[in-house]
Amino acid sequence: MRKSNMAESTKFPIALFNGTVATTNGLYKISDISTNEAKALIREHGHISAIGHEATAEVMSEILEAKIEMNRIQFQQEVGQKAIVLKLNVRPAEGVILSRQEIEAIGYCFKLMERLA
Repeated sequence: MRKSNMAESTKFPIALFNGTVATTNGLYKISDISTNEAKALIREHGHISAIGHEATAEVMSEILEAKIEMNRIQFQQEVGQKAIVLKLNVRPAEGVILSRQEIEAIGYCFKLMERLA
């Protein structure tokens, strides 16, 4: 049985973001990803957190069954590197920092963000 494109090898760890933001110039592809697919990518390739909020790191840790640290770093996604993004269903008001309970109440989905060029 052939594995999906997401299971193909990559030389980079999976980046973790709390928003679909282009970290540098390039061509990106963003698509939906299931929780199970996200877990599999992290298990297979490892990860680097660029999650800037503690509550988001907590939610992602629990759901993805991996230790995700809050890590406010300047990160540049490499060509060929994949990222998993926790995307909230509603954009919070400016300056609001959500608690874990508020994130759960708002709802979210995961996106796969790939830098193609």
